[in-house]
Amino acid sequence: MSQQEATQKKAFKEKLKVIGPGAIISASFIGPGTITTATQAGASYGYALLWAVVFSIITTMVLQVMVARLGIIAQKGLGAAIHDQFANPILKYTVTGFVLASIYIGCAAYMSGDLNGTSLGISTLTGWSINIIGPVVGIIILFLGLSGSYKLIEKVMIILVVIMSIVFITTMIVAKPDIGGILSGVFAPSMPTGSIITIVALIGTTVVPYNLFIHSTTVQEKWNKPSHLKDSRWDIFITIGVGGLITAAILITSGTLMRGVEVETVADLALQLEPILGSWAETFLAIGIFSAGFSSTTASALGAAMVASSMLKWENGMKNWRFKAVFGSVILIGILSFILNFEPLEILLFAQALNGILLPGIAILIMIIMNNKKLLGNYRNSIKMNVVGSIIVIICLALGAHSLITAIGDFLG
Repeated sequence: MSQQEATQKKAFKEKLKVIGPGAIISASFIGPGTITTATQAGASYGYALLWAVVFSIITTMVLQVMVARLGIIAQKGLGAAIHDQFANPILKYTVTGFVLASIYIGCAAYMSGDLNGTSLGISTLTGWSINIIGPVVGIIILFLGLSGSYKLIEKVMIILVVIMSIVFITTMIVAKPDIGGILSGVFAPSMPTGSIITIVALIGTTVVPYNLFIHSTTVQEKWNKPSHLKDSRWDIFITIGVGGLITAAILITSGTLMRGVEVETVADLALQLEPILGSWAETFLAIGIFSAGFSSTTASALGAAMVASSMLKWENGMKNWRFKAVFGSVILIGILSFILNFEPLEILLFAQALNGILLPGIAILIMIIMNNKKLLGNYRNSIKMNVVGSIIVIICLALGAHSLITAIGDFLG
């Protein structure tokens, strides 16, 4: 090996060392919902909606870069920054209360579904009953959160992202997709008839509000100097880029093997993989589904707890008993809902409606905070970042309006 190759290898290893907070974000948004949505998108529209995956990843990267900069420079989480942004006590506590309630209800509402997705993966591998697996998985995640160890959770999430990468990217490669069709789906955006709901779902399962709170807090565990901003950006570009590749791989595999097939569950994809992977198809996919469910369930509880911790300014981070109480309550609600099979449509629609208001609202607040000279000094947003951020805010407003209208329509219907 030449000296130049050795230097390049060392530089690559150094870049890998920065991976951490971004991996939690990727592990968070690649859950059962994302897998199902991407599978349905591919089956219904082939490669046509790949551009929506690319757009959602770029949007996620831009917003996460902003909140990571906030955490590193100000050493303050997004929740605390929102709390401190308003001098008027009525406005301060109204915004704080709405954000806390929206994220807590949203995380708790979808917890049962995430546990179900995780259980499905293990059940496929072992043949055990889902009714037993769900609560056991919930208890394991509960103890993971109650450990109060950020480093432990970070390591678990990195491992899960690696597993999902191997599973879903490998399945895409063996499916032998049409490269020309993929390039067309990415660089020639189109909106096939009836695809708007799927587009909103693809973006909505990737650009997750509570991930912005998680990231602004977790970066403080790893970095605390302006010189660390470059490391943080590398972390974001590598891990969230891999997360986007996983989502795209699922859509591409489905678009290659399931075009025109009606998708009811993610397990339908295993049937299409059997001619290629044989008896390993079900096992291989089950490992991916389990990893996605476990990571998403953990991140949901983590998100609710970190939002509360940041906005209410609890000290000692994940070791604070109140942080653990919020984390534990979300998991316990999920376990109870799972056991009772309690997923009332009204609550899910209410959570969807809240998210329709929350995402654009958080995006606007981020833009205000990231231009606060007193808070960030010379590290506030540049003109270029403000232009890009403003475009994202406008799109988030449109997506939020659509999500809100859809939820209200479904509720009244």
